[in-house]
Formats: sequence, structure tokens, C-alpha cells
Amino acid sequence: MSSVAQSFKAAEVKAGRYAATGKRKDAAARVWLKKGKGDVVINGRPLEAYFGRMVSRMVAMQPFNVIDMVGKFDVTVNAKGGGKMGQAGAIRHGIAQALCEYDAAYRPALKKAGFLTRDDRVVERKKYGQHGARRAHQFSKR
Repeated sequence: MSSVAQSFKAAEVKAGRYAATGKRKDAAARVWLKKGKGDVVINGRPLEAYFGRMVSRMVAMQPFNVIDMVGKFDVTVNAKGGGKMGQAGAIRHGIAQALCEYDAAYRPALKKAGFLTRDDRVVERKKYGQHGARRAHQFSKR
């Protein structure tokens, strides 16, 4: 890590904020945690307004459930790329990393739950001369 990045991290921690970047598939989420009452803001909108599906909300907040810290942190997120479920997974990854930065004692529980592993699956590219990544032209005898 460069000295500029280290000084930025030190300034964030001194301000009481813990930052991390989470990724899943093509989605990326920059996450900031701050001690608070549990407000979650994603791209300037509250969690319920940003994620319409309950499953996406649950996936994004899973790290707090694992370590029993629900409602103890305010979360600010900038998410981009991918779809809503990919962004939810990226937010989960970012929150888990930021919690490890807050307290290293949470790392084993979050690691066991699989929240610190980046899901790097991406869509395979389409090949020339084919209909899709794997789908070839339909065979015709004549």
C-alpha cells in the first residue's frame, strides 16, 4: 500500500469511519461504516428504496447478523456496475471487510460465513462466428 493510501486510511479511521471496497461479478461497492443507529444509504437513497426485493436487503446486511451488530453502524455506500443482486453481494463483501478493519476479532466469523471471499464470476464473452459464448450455429445437413 502506498504512503498516500496509508495516510488516507489513517485519516478515515481517526474520523471514526471505516472504509472498504467490495466486489462481486461486475459490481463494485465502496462502503463506509460509522458508529450510529443503523441508517443505511446506498447511492443517496435508503436501503428500502434502493433494493425493492427483501432478499437483496437481507444479503447486503448479512455480515451484521453474523456478528450480532445489527443497528450499531451507519452505512454509506456508492455502488455501481452489475445488477441489483450483484451490488447486494458487493455491499456484503465491503461491509465484511470494513468490519474486519474496525475489529480484527470479527474476521474468523466473517471468513467462516464466506463474506470475505470475492465472487469473481463474470459473464463469458461471446466468440466470433457463434451465437453466444458457447452457443454455435444450428447444424444443417443441406
